[in-house]
Amino acid sequence: MSTSYAGKILHVDLTKGELKEEHPSEDFYRTYAGGSAMGMFYILRDMPKNADPLGAENILTLFTGTLTGLPVPGQSRICANARSPLTGAIGDSQAGGFFPAVLKNTGYDGLVINGKASEPVYLHLNGDQAKLESAASLWGKETAEVEEILQEKYGKKIEVAQIGPAGENLVRYASIMNMHNRAHGRTGMGAVMGSKMLKAIVVQGNFRVVAADKARLTEYAREGAANAKINEDMIGLSDYGTAGTIGGQNAVGGLPSFNFNEGTIENYMNLSGETMTDTILVKEDTCYACSIRCKRMVKTEYQNRKIDPDYGGPEYESLSTLGTYCGITDLDAISLANQMCNAYGMDTISCGATIAFAMECFENGLITTEDTGGVELRFGNTDAMLRMVEQIGTGESFGALLAEGSVRAAEKIGNGAEQYLITSKGAEAPAHMPQVKKSLGLIYAVNPFGADHQSSEHDPAYEGESDPFFLDRLALLGLETPQPEGSLTDEKVRFAYVTQLFFSALESYSLCQFVFGPAWQLYGPAEMVAILKAATGWDIDMQEILDVGERRLNMMRAFNAREGFTRDDDTLPEKFYKPLQGKGPSAGTSLDKEELEKAKEAYYNFAGWDAKTGNPSSENLRALGLDWVEL
Repeated sequence: MSTSYAGKILHVDLTKGELKEEHPSEDFYRTYAGGSAMGMFYILRDMPKNADPLGAENILTLFTGTLTGLPVPGQSRICANARSPLTGAIGDSQAGGFFPAVLKNTGYDGLVINGKASEPVYLHLNGDQAKLESAASLWGKETAEVEEILQEKYGKKIEVAQIGPAGENLVRYASIMNMHNRAHGRTGMGAVMGSKMLKAIVVQGNFRVVAADKARLTEYAREGAANAKINEDMIGLSDYGTAGTIGGQNAVGGLPSFNFNEGTIENYMNLSGETMTDTILVKEDTCYACSIRCKRMVKTEYQNRKIDPDYGGPEYESLSTLGTYCGITDLDAISLANQMCNAYGMDTISCGATIAFAMECFENGLITTEDTGGVELRFGNTDAMLRMVEQIGTGESFGALLAEGSVRAAEKIGNGAEQYLITSKGAEAPAHMPQVKKSLGLIYAVNPFGADHQSSEHDPAYEGESDPFFLDRLALLGLETPQPEGSLTDEKVRFAYVTQLFFSALESYSLCQFVFGPAWQLYGPAEMVAILKAATGWDIDMQEILDVGERRLNMMRAFNAREGFTRDDDTLPEKFYKPLQGKGPSAGTSLDKEELEKAKEAYYNFAGWDAKTGNPSSENLRALGLDWVEL
């Protein structure tokens, strides 16, 4: 057995209150790696068809990866999977911080959680001692307070993954939070945890995984730390965080504004990483054993409401969704909204996007102050945005409707409200515009869990005069012919598909996409192969890595097929086919529906999926060792 794994998985039956250990074979670990792929194995094997996403039969999996807990950057990641209460399709979410590494230190590689407790509980893992404890006194409390209470009980060295009031209230895009500032956002995994009456998972332990070739792994860790000081992208992440991309996105007309009606906004620099660093940043935080330090911690206030650095600071996505989507460029106010989302435990992307959708409905007379409880829900109204965040988190007033997500809200509002949606498979789009990055639009459509910006590499890496450094790395994946800017050729589709497999592998080996990647990241494909070899002792190569990614992708697609999803669900909102407004460089541009349909045909062909249904073929599943999977 590879010493980079703990070799144990904990199964938690909340209905029966039973905890059981499993000791899988090394072949199992090598086939599924960890993360999402390993989670999907248990979901497909054990979850019955048509399980209610908010019911006891839904299975929630939390898996670390191959390198988790080893002293190398980018390894402290964990993936959560379950059927999504937001979309009904498979749900997928990742988080970093220290919780993943400490979970591995308990001696478990992951958790498989099913059933539903009769009253609030939390799971306490202290080394190989696992126990369910009453969480009645924690229920209803915000994330920072819960963590403080648990640290007083068990000591400062514990790590806690938990839900806030949003998860308890079954907000369909509720998050699982650790360090109360690292979020399993997207797809509503916090609502799944809430539906099971599981408030938190507390971990502490002294087990240590060991690399097969410790000296070689240490060498790569040192090289990574040294390269982080000269790699411009890594320097930018360290200095400005993801917010450092605000200016570049606005410059190309790719900063979603006013609910994706425009690609630029005035005063965008108010939200930039440079402004944040110069004004409200108090600390650059990091994840376990990582040298990048891309996480922000900010301190400021808005209307006498203080923003606590312990709640972190807004990332690019939060600055956009809670800011520019809503026509807002007040950094202090958005920092407060971000803190509220972390305190309540909500995905900032779906939260901000749903509020922006409601704002456009209000602007066009589909809802009024009678519906919103007197709130003038207009673009640019900062206080209205904050009121909605609070109402969603607490499930009060108009926020109770928005807590259902924008698709369900549109159905309730009616009168053509769907024309203002920015969703795919019911998931609100993140802050990268497919009108500007066309292959990303394709991925938004075909991705099993809906619109996602971290499921493939973005177009600029393979367009025009791309950086030779990027191209050298992409060539290792067979991508050697950069395409014209703004194109959606078959080669661009192949680029999207191949890099999707790579990113899918990252979510199975549970590796950070800012550290490991196919183009601009700290470690490229060659280094990823070498580091995995050093950690596991396996004679692994890039094809095996891509096979793991393809296996995960097909398992997710098979789950969706089992639940009734087909090619007809691989769609984008009508808004994306309408010309962008405003005065920026992307004004007047839009996606072309016929071009996207042609790209989908090419994508299904590359994936080996049935072009009529868009689902994996039995031959494809068999080739991946998934002949046991039923569609």
